[in-house]
Amino acid sequence: MQDLSMIKTGFLREAEAVSQRLTRLSDDFYRNPEVGLKEVRTSASMQEFLNSAGFSVEAGVAGMDTAFSAVLGSGRPVVALLAEMDALPGIGHGCGHNIAGVASIGAGAALSVVLKRHLLPGKGTLLVLGTPAEELGRGKIEMIKAGVFDGVDAAMMVHGSSRRTVVKHFLGLIRLNFTFRGRSSHASAYPEEGINALDAVIQTFNAISALRQQLRSDVRVHGIITEGGKAPNIIPELARASFYVRANDLKELESVKKRVSNCAEGAAIATGCTVEVEEEGDLNAPMKINEAFAAVYRGSLVALSLKEDPQPPEKNVGSSDIGNVSQIVPTIHPHVPIREGINIHTTEFANATITGDGHRALMEGVKALGLTAIELLFNPEAMERVKRDFAAD
Repeated sequence: MQDLSMIKTGFLREAEAVSQRLTRLSDDFYRNPEVGLKEVRTSASMQEFLNSAGFSVEAGVAGMDTAFSAVLGSGRPVVALLAEMDALPGIGHGCGHNIAGVASIGAGAALSVVLKRHLLPGKGTLLVLGTPAEELGRGKIEMIKAGVFDGVDAAMMVHGSSRRTVVKHFLGLIRLNFTFRGRSSHASAYPEEGINALDAVIQTFNAISALRQQLRSDVRVHGIITEGGKAPNIIPELARASFYVRANDLKELESVKKRVSNCAEGAAIATGCTVEVEEEGDLNAPMKINEAFAAVYRGSLVALSLKEDPQPPEKNVGSSDIGNVSQIVPTIHPHVPIREGINIHTTEFANATITGDGHRALMEGVKALGLTAIELLFNPEAMERVKRDFAAD
């Protein structure tokens, strides 16, 4: 095994050399946010950055115009850095994907210099994947379906946060749409002639509220009425509701989906309506935790003289298509701290990404990802531990 300390020192030097370009790129993405599957400018900038670093870039992978795959090196192991790129409607980069995506791009660019010097042909591949539409819960799933992750030995990315955490749970997510159909009538003159579809929606919400008492603590069910009638004096013949169902494992997720659907079907029977139950898109899988992989990343934090914050991994959890990746490939999704007291999906969080705190978080992600990639590419024992952990779970 080569002298990893020398390789890592060289990488950190290259990361510092490219830091100003990276912070400018992240700030530019903040000023020009693009929503899921419309990240045309963002994706092009990322591809250009990697192309100039010597990566072989393929655009439009998995049938998505903005998805891309950038390859450096050859052979196994194959280590993938995931570059998210989409923004939130009306909020912009309130989830900090300008930091998350640029951290992977920057790590890839800085690694390219040292890998060209030290990684022998056929002894390893660095893959940077541009993954669009995370906010739609779609991009990585489409890339999985298209085989983009086939042959990948480990995948990772970082995400902006208020805390520095290495292991973070994600809940599985199923999206359910309910459409109730009844019969319209004049609400005052002929109420007995009507069948009220809105009543069925309201009964569904009430039934789910009662159900929550019997749900596990990790389960989340939340919904909105998307259509509820045309006027107060017309009994609604059509009403719709949309729900998200979340749980920490796939078995419980399927169980709760059935119970929530039963609430809607029972409401339809009670009100005399019919109901159509639609599962929208693909489910987002829960995060499969790989402690061996997390330990490698923690070693990178130690090398950077950084300390992990003591926050339970099950606290403040959401869902992401990174969970689907983790089910098929050893995966980590650490959080880099921007500033305490700010939360994702807010304008305040978006604005913080272009401050000195945001730039520091970005460079922490670049360096920690790069050091972790070096360990996996040059240390066969570390990669073997990661694979064993994945296979054992």
